[in-house]
Amino acid sequence: MAVRWDYPRLGNRFSPRLIAPKILTGQFLERRHLLQGLTHTAVNVLDTAMVKSFLFACTVAALTCWAPLAQAEMLAKPWVYQIDNQPFEGYVGQNTGFGKNQPIVILIHDWNGLDQYEKMRTNMLSTQGYTVFAIDLYGQGVRPKNTEESKIESGKLYGNLPLMRQRLLAAIAEAKKLPGVDPNRIAAIGYCFGGSAVLELARSGADLDGLVSFHGGLAIPPGQDYKALSSPLLILHGAADPVAPMTQVTELAEALNAVKANFDMDIYGGVRHSFSVWTSDDYDPHADLQSWSALLAFLERHLRSR
Repeated sequence: MAVRWDYPRLGNRFSPRLIAPKILTGQFLERRHLLQGLTHTAVNVLDTAMVKSFLFACTVAALTCWAPLAQAEMLAKPWVYQIDNQPFEGYVGQNTGFGKNQPIVILIHDWNGLDQYEKMRTNMLSTQGYTVFAIDLYGQGVRPKNTEESKIESGKLYGNLPLMRQRLLAAIAEAKKLPGVDPNRIAAIGYCFGGSAVLELARSGADLDGLVSFHGGLAIPPGQDYKALSSPLLILHGAADPVAPMTQVTELAEALNAVKANFDMDIYGGVRHSFSVWTSDDYDPHADLQSWSALLAFLERHLRSR
């Protein structure tokens, strides 16, 4: 059995309330709201997708269920902003119970654009008292529907790193305008493509309090280095990642050591690429839990307590 949280919509607000436990069924897969389950649960199911969704629910519970909330109400809404007269649509999560002057976390999406995964992570992290801005690097309405479209859209920025940097820095400037934030405390995290974008921010010398890459691409682009890096950096990576293998991990560590960077790497043995993405074949709930805990500790040390 599992305890679930129900988030009734109140305009742009949702307010979690604990409701009676119920057995997880196929309806669980259709829910769009944040679900949390207890970790000590045994179910006998045959549907692989349901197993993954169930494991993710357990993970979410362990990550967020017991987070101390000053007020059980949160803001969660799209946020449209402009870069060079082009609209971009991000997503903001904020627990107003933590008051004003909240530290900001920029969340950078995977190669398939800003979707429910990033929104889920935004909601999870905002329960901790951070204002989270899930940014849009592709443009409003540009949401790849398949692998080929994801390759095309991400390739446009991989092939034009100055444009990627421009959009990243413009989104950071936008985040500083959000209500209830402290514009002087800001960190950035990213997943897969977003993890690669975090490293582009690192190489740009962006003035941030911290940078975290989840299973990102680690290769250093030709002609680039980390001499301008001034922020603490955390790399969360699978040791069996075929996309960014251990040779790239070693090369990155050597490049960071060469400039005496302030960095840490958490490497998860036997774990493949997109270990934190619950719909992925590579999903690993243990690495997901460990990396999320590492993220929270990193933000507490470098962002909240600053």
